[in-house]
Amino acid sequence: MNILVTGANGQLGNEMRIVTRNSCDTYIFTDVVELDGLQTSLLDITSLDAVQTIVREHDVKCIINCAAYTNVDKAETDEELCRLLNATAVNNLAIAMKNVDGLLIHISTDYVFGGDPYNTPCKEAQKGTPTGVYGHTKLEGENNILASGCQHIIIRTAWLYSEFGKNFVKTMLSLTANKPQLKVVFDQVGTPTYAYDLALAIYEIVNERKYVGNDGIYHFSNEGVCSWYDFTKRIAEYAGHTECDIQPCHSDEFPSPVKRPSYSVLDKTKIKQTFGVKVPYWTESLKVCMRNIKE
Repeated sequence: MNILVTGANGQLGNEMRIVTRNSCDTYIFTDVVELDGLQTSLLDITSLDAVQTIVREHDVKCIINCAAYTNVDKAETDEELCRLLNATAVNNLAIAMKNVDGLLIHISTDYVFGGDPYNTPCKEAQKGTPTGVYGHTKLEGENNILASGCQHIIIRTAWLYSEFGKNFVKTMLSLTANKPQLKVVFDQVGTPTYAYDLALAIYEIVNERKYVGNDGIYHFSNEGVCSWYDFTKRIAEYAGHTECDIQPCHSDEFPSPVKRPSYSVLDKTKIKQTFGVKVPYWTESLKVCMRNIKE
């Protein structure tokens, strides 16, 4: 099967390159720009014609959409582009797969929640209550897929990090190495997700054709629960950055144009039971990623 990966130069896209190296399927990695050392086909997913052309020319039967507009704060003043990437482009991918009876695997976010108060892990059927433009457009993208009628696996994830690109782990590694003191919010709780673990789950679902007859929305993050403060403490501990005094603080000490979800713990029962996915504990995956960063 020929499989198209969008956003292939990002965190999850780069991990998809790694986990699919020995696949019997043919993967076509695409992005809007080329990077040195990475084989990338240029593709503008905001163009339906461009998407349909590459699907037709390569006989694509599955798209894994790792592309998104993810700058949560900037989205508040950049709504048009955010919606173009997170909703319109997703609709293009869904149409393209519907037309060839193909499968769309789409990555969504915990930000589809957050407006209503809750303190139990979010399940897939829970009503979306996004608080900002980013969350609203990601929810629109999900709804566009459902409305298209294409075969689909929508996977919501949270607190993604990896060896690639800019992310919280890399930022905290730098800050805890160079600052004598650091304040990190403790009133936002969730679970970090190592992008490699998510990529591996996607690969297993596709490679073993487990998606057949299992259209739907699923949740994936690593196991466990922590705050951003706890996350930072572990990063510093594993890196040996013992000199930095890390203190907890409230979210309102860091004003933001958008209210972030205070509880981003995702219930992963469905994806584990449906696909037999193994989900590592968050601290174990963090150790693996940090070893890879050092190497």
